[in-house]
Amino acid sequence: MGRITLYILRQILIGTILVTVGLTCVIWLSQSLRLVELIINKGLSIGGFLYLTMLLMPNFLTMITPIALFAVLLFTYNRLDADREMVVMRSAGLSQMALARPALMVAGGLTLFGYLLTIELGPASVKTFREMQWEIRNDISRVLLQEGTFNNIVDGVTVYVRSRTGEGELLDVLVHDTRKKDRDVTMMAERGALVRSDGGPRVLLINGNRQELIHNSGQLSLLYFDSYTVEMTNLENNDPRFRDARERPLSELFSVNAQEVGPVDFARFRVEAHHRLSSPLYHLAFAFVALVCLLSGSFSRHGMSGKVVLAIALMVAVEAAQLGVAGLVVKSLTLIPLIYVVPVLPILICLGLLIGQPKLPRLRSKTGEASK
Repeated sequence: MGRITLYILRQILIGTILVTVGLTCVIWLSQSLRLVELIINKGLSIGGFLYLTMLLMPNFLTMITPIALFAVLLFTYNRLDADREMVVMRSAGLSQMALARPALMVAGGLTLFGYLLTIELGPASVKTFREMQWEIRNDISRVLLQEGTFNNIVDGVTVYVRSRTGEGELLDVLVHDTRKKDRDVTMMAERGALVRSDGGPRVLLINGNRQELIHNSGQLSLLYFDSYTVEMTNLENNDPRFRDARERPLSELFSVNAQEVGPVDFARFRVEAHHRLSSPLYHLAFAFVALVCLLSGSFSRHGMSGKVVLAIALMVAVEAAQLGVAGLVVKSLTLIPLIYVVPVLPILICLGLLIGQPKLPRLRSKTGEASK
């Protein structure tokens, strides 16, 4: 590997890492705000919150790295041209493919990394994230520990807790139970605690009273107690959690049939499987678009601003085509080949243009034309 190749390669690698980290931090902060309610309402620890948000990273990287690479290539080759380094390299006999080699090496490495993310790390992280989120949101102990709020825990049961101690003890507890149609039961206690048993969760009340009002007769009975247990039957959600397409392994997405998940989800599963196989190719597609726009054509004293705009426009067009095809394929699985056509077609066209060394029309300013 020549010194020039290493020189360009180092700039692209460092730039791609920095841009990827920056974009990841921005997206991570914006997405993590959606999970703050788990800290406020569910008592999730800071460590658990950070771990939960870190599980989103593989999916973020899948979307970020192609765009980060594209932006870095535009900046790097534009700077090389502005500093006249590109002129020196061409004068030394380097072809367009030689100049493009460092970018293609990085794009190839990111493509392999993308397959690792989409096939292995991504589904595993989404599965872990969904399982943790499900457990937190369906954990009865976290629900009952909301302070200063009348919590409708289940149909017919309302619980109020003024505060709780660091050990989890509940202070000033009120439980209103209307699960029986012929009577209302209200319990108040100085202290309480949530306990689990084989029969399900229970609320243990200490030093309080139980008031029962029978509707038909209007009879009110009052019972003082030192301790009392309230059964919370049918409180926990034991229904199996449906795993969506993003958290299933690639082999399962291809093996599932329409009878198991229904025709709508079957189409989504198939599209997700092919999307995982095609999305890493956008590293190469965006890289080739940037390279063919910046390296083709003759040198201009006025810089590469026009070529940069053209490259951005083409990249946006490819990205728009990807989004459009994704919506169409879900409606008709016969269009699945289009998922691969969108990234592969720019790669083949741009590769042919780079190898053939086409001469793009030279961008001229009004000043240059007037001087002639």
